[in-house]
Amino acid sequence: MVNARAAINVRVGQALPARGEFAEFLRQETTGGFLLLAATVVALLWANLAGGSYRDVWQARLGLGPSWLHLDQLSAGAWTADGLLAVFFFVAGLELKRELVVGELADRRAAVLPVAAAFGGMVVPALVFLAVSRGASGASDGWAIPVATDIAFALGVLSLAGANVPASLRVLLLSLAVVDDLGAIALIAVLFTRGLAPAWLAAAVMLSAGYAFAQRRRWRSPALYVPLALALWVCVHASGVHATVAGIGLALLTRVRPDPDEQAAPALRLEHRLHPFSAAVVVPLFALAETGVPVTGPALGAVVGDPVSQGVIAGLVVGKAAGVVGGAWLAVRTGVARLPAGLGWRAVAPIGALGGIGFTVSLLMSRLALDDVGAQQRAATAVLVASTLASVLATIVLRLLGRGRRPVSTV
Repeated sequence: MVNARAAINVRVGQALPARGEFAEFLRQETTGGFLLLAATVVALLWANLAGGSYRDVWQARLGLGPSWLHLDQLSAGAWTADGLLAVFFFVAGLELKRELVVGELADRRAAVLPVAAAFGGMVVPALVFLAVSRGASGASDGWAIPVATDIAFALGVLSLAGANVPASLRVLLLSLAVVDDLGAIALIAVLFTRGLAPAWLAAAVMLSAGYAFAQRRRWRSPALYVPLALALWVCVHASGVHATVAGIGLALLTRVRPDPDEQAAPALRLEHRLHPFSAAVVVPLFALAETGVPVTGPALGAVVGDPVSQGVIAGLVVGKAAGVVGGAWLAVRTGVARLPAGLGWRAVAPIGALGGIGFTVSLLMSRLALDDVGAQQRAATAVLVASTLASVLATIVLRLLGRGRRPVSTV
């Protein structure tokens, strides 16, 4: 097997005009991880050295959009989480649909393993969270925080720490993370929809149908799709559904199979062109806006003593590893799935650790699940702590795997 994103870049790069070495650099998996890490470090330094200015910037109302839509009331942080992050979910959604239709998840038997691993990696962390949080205030919705895996950061850690691991391990992680993202998006749509406005939701459905019709008719003009996408985002936001759902919705309606006269399908072209923007602007800006939390002694002490934060850390570090490996083992044991050729259980172990890197989506979940600002900050700090621990653990396991790599039994 080959790396899925690298294969995309080769195919689409051959079909589309070159857009410069810098854009290609941004498409590399490690680049997104580096930029995400850099934005996190900047946010932490900014918030802990000049916390007043940090809060002033991200809580400032930008006054964008008409007042009757209440868009003028959104802060800079809200625009980042509700607006820009929709682009991230659009790119992730394009990748998801490609995997489902023509990629690793297109074959039912091949799809069972990452789906089972992802399912276990969502259920077990939620159960661990509920057990550890002991019914504390905020735990009723907080269980959704540790169910997500950050694609960019997890692949970045794998690329940095696992240069000698099998290529099939990378494909398994990518497939698992894509399914995991779909589950997280479904949770956002179901759990965090408040004050549903049926008229706006109906308008969003009609615009989605218009987008699907335009895709079916093979219309290609950006002058049609850009206003359509913006209008859909506005309607989804006004309907009460979290606006990022608009991104995944459009992605799932985008064609992934090329016509005979096309060198690349629209989904591939859009993913190829938008991924640099998502990796270099959207995700780092979201990290900059959300990870500026106190890391002083008292703040960390508050996290240690907070049952919800304890549940987040235990869910991501322990629950994810147990759930991912356990879900995969159960699927193989029952005969509904099999490990990729040349990949043994020793090589699957780091996938569970990498799954504990929640970061982007977990930070979004903490923002949505918890109403109290203090609780949101403690949960965000817990996500950072857990993601760091999971990264270190995965790096150690991957280094040991790379050092002693040899054929291993898949039994």
